[in-house]
Amino acid sequence: MDAIRPVRRTLLRERAYEAIKDAIVAGEIEPGAVVRDGELAERLGLSRAPVREAFSRLVDEGLLESKPQSYTRVTAVVAGEVRDAAAVVGAMHELVVRVAVPRLRGADVNAMRSANARFAHAVRAGDVDAALRADDELHDVLVRVSGNGAAAATISRYTPLIRRLERRRFGEGGNCRSAGLHERLIEACADGDVDEAVRVTAEIWRGLEGLADGD
Repeated sequence: MDAIRPVRRTLLRERAYEAIKDAIVAGEIEPGAVVRDGELAERLGLSRAPVREAFSRLVDEGLLESKPQSYTRVTAVVAGEVRDAAAVVGAMHELVVRVAVPRLRGADVNAMRSANARFAHAVRAGDVDAALRADDELHDVLVRVSGNGAAAATISRYTPLIRRLERRRFGEGGNCRSAGLHERLIEACADGDVDEAVRVTAEIWRGLEGLADGD
């Protein structure tokens, strides 16, 4: 029993943040829905304090909006904000690709291939959760190898705004990302072709900028 230590407050805050963010991105808490710290704290088995801290972070990131003494609610999916977020995230991915490609090892490229195989399988199965999870795993290899913490933080901050619309499009029968484009990216990485890897990355993210055109 001596080895059991209290869970740090920062971990509780992170747990609340991740759970609420994931529920918003997945559409389990829909745009316009009012969220209450007491209700969510009870559902998460937490006190109100970490939930309130999570609310503050999610407001800053654009997934919640709050009017003091009135409400906190999930923001609408706004086309212009999605396009802006995709442009920023795409630029960060291009940056990390330039740095990461010369540093990639065989195990890194194999990890990308494995993630793309899971992505393609999930797309065929219509499993949006698995597809987006595999997509993250593929691109995260490059982010990790680049070692650029600022780019990683920016990507983490703005990607959820894009994910909400991606999930909607996926649910409508669309395919917002291409296993074929991923394969081209992987081959460029395997060849050490930085310029081609950057070109394919830009193509991927231009497609995501266009996601919002129908909204």
